[in-house]
Amino acid sequence: MKSIITTAGKMPSNSGSNFFSFLKKQASIKFQKVNFRALVFKAIIPITSIILFFGAWHLGSKILFNIEADFKIQKALNDQGQEAADAVKVCIASGDLSCQPNTLPSPAKVWDSFISLLRDHSIISADKAAFKEKTAMLNEKRITEGKNPIVYTGRPSFLDQVIRSLKTVFAGFLLAFFIAVPLGIFIGLSPSLKSAFNWFIQIFKPVSPVVWYLLVFMIVKTLLIDSNEDSSFTISFISVGLCSMWATLVNTAMGVSTVDKDYINVAKVLKLGNFQKIIKIILPSSLPLIFTGLKITLSVAWMVLIAIELLAQSPGLGLFVWEEFQNGANDSNAKIIVAMFVIGIIGFLLDRFMLLIQNSVSFNKTSAI
Repeated sequence: MKSIITTAGKMPSNSGSNFFSFLKKQASIKFQKVNFRALVFKAIIPITSIILFFGAWHLGSKILFNIEADFKIQKALNDQGQEAADAVKVCIASGDLSCQPNTLPSPAKVWDSFISLLRDHSIISADKAAFKEKTAMLNEKRITEGKNPIVYTGRPSFLDQVIRSLKTVFAGFLLAFFIAVPLGIFIGLSPSLKSAFNWFIQIFKPVSPVVWYLLVFMIVKTLLIDSNEDSSFTISFISVGLCSMWATLVNTAMGVSTVDKDYINVAKVLKLGNFQKIIKIILPSSLPLIFTGLKITLSVAWMVLIAIELLAQSPGLGLFVWEEFQNGANDSNAKIIVAMFVIGIIGFLLDRFMLLIQNSVSFNKTSAI
């Protein structure tokens, strides 16, 4: 009887220990399931989609290669006979660049072209450094005599053109910012100005970047008619700014005009002046919408940049793509696709950069999408 009572007295302690062990085990299993699900969505699915994309690309490039190769062989057979067709077939199989089908390149060829462009940048950078060293003393003498220094006139590398495009797009973005944000604030604060500018915004917002370029070209070439400087950069960044500013203008005006009336009443109670009211009340309340507009503006600026650089013949990614297309060399298609990936990756990074700034200055994190 005593032993039974003793055993019974120990049971609650063991049961409690087992119960907590069971809960701990279940929580661990649940945590592992949640972690695995998060891993699947954040890593495995994107990696799988990337593998499928490159696999489909490789297969598609191979199919297109075979179609064009068969066409070349058949054309040689029809025009020059069996011997010529066999010669073309052997040439294609050998990998000779002079007779390879010029179609969609495979991922491997695009990667090879990317490495080639990096090597090319190293060679051009070395040439620039040698030229600068060679002309250093002569340029110092020319500057003291009031003459312009001798500058390197060789072709820019791919990376040089990427940097030039980034300079152009940021100059255009700053122009759009300094036009759209102040104007948007005034339009948002004044119903009369909103009514006066509405027709202007609705008419000019959908205008093509090509048309903006032509308009800017007409004005800038006249203003700089006596200048010996290359005006292509000026024309490019002004065109980019005018094309891309509309989202920021509209969002700023909307953000300012929809500020909570309670905030405006607080400003009146505190007897804030107009400038203080804008800085302390209106701008902080409008930041989420303003930054949404700025993100769109930067994305649009990067998209229209390529077409504008092409038209302005301004060094940059747009001109690089056009020259490679005109060149028609066997590796030109691969270089164009390299440029396409670089354009896309930079566009993504610019968007993330704007999102980072928005999250750091905006109190409304849910608006930072």
